[in-house]
Amino acid sequence: MERNEQIKDYKNKEILEIENIYNNFYHYVYTITINTAKGYLEDEDIEEIISDTFFVLWKNRNRLEDDRKIKPYIAGIAKKLIKEKSRKKKVHFDLSNYENKIESIDEINLISEEREEISLLKDTVKQLKEPDRQILELYYYQSMKIREIAKYLNQSEFTIKQRLYRMRKRIKKEMEKKGGNRDEK
Repeated sequence: MERNEQIKDYKNKEILEIENIYNNFYHYVYTITINTAKGYLEDEDIEEIISDTFFVLWKNRNRLEDDRKIKPYIAGIAKKLIKEKSRKKKVHFDLSNYENKIESIDEINLISEEREEISLLKDTVKQLKEPDRQILELYYYQSMKIREIAKYLNQSEFTIKQRLYRMRKRIKKEMEKKGGNRDEK
């Protein structure tokens, strides 16, 4: 059964029935988390995201609009939490930890190429002028929304979107110029 209930459907005397929401939408949030995480989050992280999703919903219960659909609201919370968790769990490794697990020289070359690309990306981003670098920092590393960045920098949302688009395009062009595209080799 497709659930398109509104938030008011889960209120009893103006009190949000979070247990009922949890029971009805647990599997939905679990599916979103599994599909979005693509295998890089551990089971504990997934359970934490699911619990936090319902906690954030409960915490914001007084700000919820009664006629708003609950499903997209829950999905938005879950996706934001997944994004935050994935940024916190940056993958750092030391090659010596994997030296006995590498089976061929091709795997070493692949790891080396990935490190080179990351290094090129960092260098390219460092070359950006300050307003652009700040926008990238706010958007990608501090998980701010375009609307929030626009307000923070006192610029229009369109300007921020346009700058992000141009920066991504410029970075891609620079990356291809400096190191080529690995897929083409």
